Amino acid sequence: MIDVITLGNELLRQKSAPVEGVDEKLRQFFRDMFEIMSRQKGVGLAAVQVSSLLRFFITNVPKDKPRIFINPEIIETSIEQDVYEEGCLSVPGVNADIERPSSVKIQAYNEKERPFTLSCENNLLARVIQHELDHLNGVLFIDHLPEGLKRELVTEYINNKKKKAAS
Repeated sequence: MIDVITLGNELLRQKSAPVEGVDEKLRQFFRDMFEIMSRQKGVGLAAVQVSSLLRFFITNVPKDKPRIFINPEIIETSIEQDVYEEGCLSVPGVNADIERPSSVKIQAYNEKERPFTLSCENNLLARVIQHELDHLNGVLFIDHLPEGLKRELVTEYINNKKKKAAS
């Protein structure tokens, strides 16, 4: 079974490569990722978070259907910004208020390799899309914080990890 990698793993800082095609092996990988995300109670998961540098992510946001975004690209963002508390399966136990555009328009391909465009306005899906797309570019949500707060949260994360390992 594949596991979610966490802060400190160098893969999280690398840019993901485009998906060249969808075969049965990749479809099984999508299913495995949905299972992992569900088990860990997440709402989004990028391939890099499970050690694959392929350019796709999945979402399963309440009041929306499960989605797969292959080779995604945000083509429009709103001027309006919202602050919302974010967490991440790759940085467990750390949450922080992050400012992002309220709305986005994204282009991507689905699991059948069909292109689609989706507009998300003022909702959790817009936030999750931005968060997961950041992962594909080697960016973590904590990178959006001022340096001092980022350092403080990373230190807290490392200390919590050491405490868990000792117990």
